[in-house]
Amino acid sequence: MPISPNQGSSGGGTIVTITGTNLGGATAVRFGSKTATITANTPTSVTVISPSGSGAVPVTVTTPGGTSNPLQFFYVGAPFKSSLFPVTGVTAGGNTVTINGTGLSTATSVSFGGVTATPTVVNDGQLTVTVPPGAAPGPVSVSVTTAGGTNNGFSYTYVDPPTVASLNPNSGPASGGTVVTITGTNLSTTQSVVFGATSAPFTVINDTSVSVVSPPTPDGAPGPSTVTVTTSGGVATADYTYLAGPGI
Repeated sequence: MPISPNQGSSGGGTIVTITGTNLGGATAVRFGSKTATITANTPTSVTVISPSGSGAVPVTVTTPGGTSNPLQFFYVGAPFKSSLFPVTGVTAGGNTVTINGTGLSTATSVSFGGVTATPTVVNDGQLTVTVPPGAAPGPVSVSVTTAGGTNNGFSYTYVDPPTVASLNPNSGPASGGTVVTITGTNLSTTQSVVFGATSAPFTVINDTSVSVVSPPTPDGAPGPSTVTVTTSGGVATADYTYLAGPGI
């Protein structure tokens, strides 16, 4: 007489179907000492809503003909989430997020603002999930659903890709040290600014402006250099020119 599913939330409310023979006219289905609510009954099956409980309990079906042999049902506690990383990503989705916590081994879905994705369970304390596309940039709530229930409490922020409209100034001495203002969009999550292959110190002013100090060229030679701005939403580039110093 199989029972499906054989596990559910400790808070109750799991729809459970028990199949077997001579089950028609069931008068009671008990999970341990508690009685479940019968919602459907045929000669070969009984569907119930599980009561609350904990641990492993015997499940029995009582009909006018007697009480069945017991089957085990396992109560699972609600999941607990301790961390989510990274907490931002492109609005198009596709990046991988790691969620740590407890009670995650039975995770069946992760919701990002109501859009669900199927996770990969690493162990009871960790899972990974590919972020689905977002409807728009901005924060959304993240919830994990397991056999034990659903747990909320985290936020994930969708970020549009950056753009760079201008560098001011767009040139400076090969020795570096020029303060350059980068103007564009979606720059508030800037993670790095690189001139050619050299990282430069920067300060985020707001979502449309970043201030950066140009580094010297590696060999001291003048010429063009690509400035690469990397944010949580992606990468944008612009051209900068290193100028030769005067000679007499």
